[in-house]
Amino acid sequence: MTTPSGRSNLRRHVRSAVELPVTVADANNSVDGHIQFDTQDLSEGGAFVRSDLLFEVGEELSLTFGLPDGKQVKARGRVVRVARETGDEGVAGMGIEFLDLSDADRDAILALVTRGSHG
Repeated sequence: MTTPSGRSNLRRHVRSAVELPVTVADANNSVDGHIQFDTQDLSEGGAFVRSDLLFEVGEELSLTFGLPDGKQVKARGRVVRVARETGDEGVAGMGIEFLDLSDADRDAILALVTRGSHG
């Protein structure tokens, strides 16, 4: 299956387009403060986080975001892809793979994206 951008869809998990505020911090705390992002696409395995400020591939980050039901999800993730495109060509941001996510948080994300992908 290919996406509208022509990229092959090789994703392992069901994904849904959602907009949630996400707080991201460098896992080594070398970044002073937290940055708010919106997720464009979320799954139990990771997220694409839209942002003009990009971390490097391989960097580990701490993420915190609230689901629509009010549940706060905390995860540790690794940057696996960086997209620098902006404007009509695409959206700048980072693909982040979740490395550490509790079973309860994983189930809550799965329930949200499954519900979102079916209307």
